[in-house]
Amino acid sequence: MDVGLMMLATPGRAREIAERTQAAGFDHLALADTQNMGPEVWGQLMLCAGASTSLQLGTGVTNPVTRDVAVTASAALALQAESDGRAYCGIGRGDSALAKIGGRPAKVEDFERSLVQLRAYLDGESTARGSVDSQLEWAIDASLPRVPIEVAAAGPRVIEVAARHADVIGFCVGADPAVLKRALGRARRAAEAAGREPDALRFGAYLNCVVADDIDQACNLARGGASVFARFSGWSSRNAEVVGRQIATEAKMIQRDYEMDHHARATGAGAEAIDDAFLKQFAILGPPEHVVEHLAALADLGLDSATLAPGSSDMGWEEGWRSIERIGGEVIPALSRSS
Repeated sequence: MDVGLMMLATPGRAREIAERTQAAGFDHLALADTQNMGPEVWGQLMLCAGASTSLQLGTGVTNPVTRDVAVTASAALALQAESDGRAYCGIGRGDSALAKIGGRPAKVEDFERSLVQLRAYLDGESTARGSVDSQLEWAIDASLPRVPIEVAAAGPRVIEVAARHADVIGFCVGADPAVLKRALGRARRAAEAAGREPDALRFGAYLNCVVADDIDQACNLARGGASVFARFSGWSSRNAEVVGRQIATEAKMIQRDYEMDHHARATGAGAEAIDDAFLKQFAILGPPEHVVEHLAALADLGLDSATLAPGSSDMGWEEGWRSIERIGGEVIPALSRSS
């Protein structure tokens, strides 16, 4: 299983983030695309490309509303060129990037149309945009390696869209093996129905994860980040088909209290609405041996990758890195030995 890190970029620290992530042994680094909360993501990823040699680099995640897919494809291909083929494009329907400007996530049918257009742009093909056949003219003869598209998916409809069009599906449904098993099954069935070979897809998950010997400390660090992903499971009544009724009900409560002004913060009302029992089920928290065991179980289910969100946006900088570097030093090597 590949293990990566999801971070919100911090001005002046892109190179440090890339250097420390690579030194810790992670396989990939995803930077969030939330323009009101962090600096412009593709510029930050360019800096990360110059400060690393092995990390796969991408958005975690962008959306087709605040950024036109032509702009996204052009940026992803530029990163592919500058990183010597280490770019990928993580995309979803949109959350905080839209909420911060008074918008809403893309409708599922619009999102699917955007994915088709994005793939065409990335592949150097033309795509119909109104009355125009649109193409990234600068990239036609660039001879760049293919940029994979990873779709962040929580609900059944988006999982099915991803199974039809993505290279990687990044499930945002928590860390419960039973939930992820259902999500994987739905994705595989949808791929087969679309005439795709399920084994040609890669499957990953965005997971809240904190390594700490004190479980209460781990819960406190993870609470804000977990509130972001947990509430996705309450966006639609159909999401219970994937996450189950219990998690969907809890997610509705978190969503009801969620304050976008305190997005990803442990001090937000949505985060404070999460009890520890739910948090321990939804996230991966605790000492390294527990994290290894949990990730190994998810790999056995068929997950190819895990992108770890290491805490809350209001945690201390070095406090967060202590957990990240323990994942790199104590979890990733043990996980590799167990595979």
